Amino acid sequence: MGSVLEIDGLEKSFSGVPVLKNITFRIEPGEVVALAGENGAGKSTLFKIVTGQVKADRGTIHVDGEILDRIDTRVARELGIGIVPQELAPYPDLTVYENLFVGREIRSSLRLLDRPGMMAKAKEMLDVFGLAIDPAKKMRTLSTAYTQIVEIVKATTWGAKLLLLDEPTSSIPEQEVERLHEIVRALRDQGVAMMYTTHRMSEIEELADRVLVMRDGVLVTDSPVSDVTPDQIITAMIGRDLGNLFPALPKPSKNIGLSVKDLVLAKDGPAVSFEVREGEILGLGGLVGAGRTEVIETIYGIRKAVSGEVWIGSTPLTMGSPRLTIDSGIAIVPEDRKGAGLVLQRSITENGSLPRMKDHLFAGFIRMVRRKQVVREAMDQVSLKSRSLDQPASTLSGGNQQKIVIGRWLGDQTKVLLLDEPTRGVDVGARGEIYTIIRDLAAAGLSVVLASSDTPELIGLSHRVMVLRDGRVTGELKRDDLDNVASQENIFRLSSGQELLEV
Repeated sequence: MGSVLEIDGLEKSFSGVPVLKNITFRIEPGEVVALAGENGAGKSTLFKIVTGQVKADRGTIHVDGEILDRIDTRVARELGIGIVPQELAPYPDLTVYENLFVGREIRSSLRLLDRPGMMAKAKEMLDVFGLAIDPAKKMRTLSTAYTQIVEIVKATTWGAKLLLLDEPTSSIPEQEVERLHEIVRALRDQGVAMMYTTHRMSEIEELADRVLVMRDGVLVTDSPVSDVTPDQIITAMIGRDLGNLFPALPKPSKNIGLSVKDLVLAKDGPAVSFEVREGEILGLGGLVGAGRTEVIETIYGIRKAVSGEVWIGSTPLTMGSPRLTIDSGIAIVPEDRKGAGLVLQRSITENGSLPRMKDHLFAGFIRMVRRKQVVREAMDQVSLKSRSLDQPASTLSGGNQQKIVIGRWLGDQTKVLLLDEPTRGVDVGARGEIYTIIRDLAAAGLSVVLASSDTPELIGLSHRVMVLRDGRVTGELKRDDLDNVASQENIFRLSSGQELLEV
């Protein structure tokens, strides 16, 4: 049996700038290949060429022995190539079965839609993967994980021999990731080859047979996963030894920067209380739905508390108004960077000045020169990589988008920084830079609250970790507790209501 995909000498440039340089590799049936690389390494361009969306300048692509030599997504699909993009685009108001059969509807002898037939066939398709999903449910009612899986079912039931998965777990809660992994393993057992992009080293180790690493458009590593370590993969991705990913933490002040007193988020719910010193990073751990985001959004004023108080230093906060919260010195980096953190079509300058526009107004007019100067200084501090401040935020990598969201809060006005999943969808090189920015902000005296589902991130970047379950604080691990080998398991135990391990 030959290779499912053979790529030889693939090259592509845009406006004279090389994006892919002499890419050559093979993928065999039933093989899972992880494609790693920083944002901008060329992974998306490679996917677009393989799926017939973009034509290469040079090189050849063979799919199951047949050549793909023109821009034609239909031909690519007929050859057996399926793709599940990172930005899912299902039809949310159609049912599951309607989504599965878009473009290939089953019709009766009278050419009418055979809805019972499609529902029955959809159930068979879902049953193959052990999915107890009602085909008549609207797509908008499914979780992100199950939406991903329906997209995978759709792609593979077209007869895909090669499936491209672009960051399939970047927006999926931890407890649903394993469900997706089971689907990947089932497809591998059926002989479907997969190319899988991810920033998670644990996924590469768990799922992949081989790993390809791209850097600046060049394929720098093609190796069995068993022959490389995560550190070697990271070094290949960024072209340098990352060293210690997490920077040394500053020593906090004795002064209290943020006090949360008996904060009740829902009627008859538990009360949450904690303090964060100036210069301290408090991690918030817990499973999805534990209440981490709710605590952060209530402090910021997006949600209204049932009762409780929040103090900034010795000053009580007027709660329930983001505008008053900002004026009091509280800043937020929301979980949904694209939906709640940025206006993607707007420029870096506009996004960088968004929360504090009144600082740039005079007699009702925007002081354009001053605004651009302030934003430029802030973006220089976070080492933003861009062509100009007029560049739309949508054209930047995830890491650089996140730098805008963090950088716009720099300045003496900010006293408290609330971070909700600050590195979700951010490549490993940019993660290290963002961790350093967070550390430096704490060192400047900010009180930082960090909510993250990435347990190593919590352990590596926090002075303390407070764990929530069902909106209630179940325990706290101090720095000495975080430095021991059982810390990761103990965070999980606190998250799931179990007893701590004795060390």
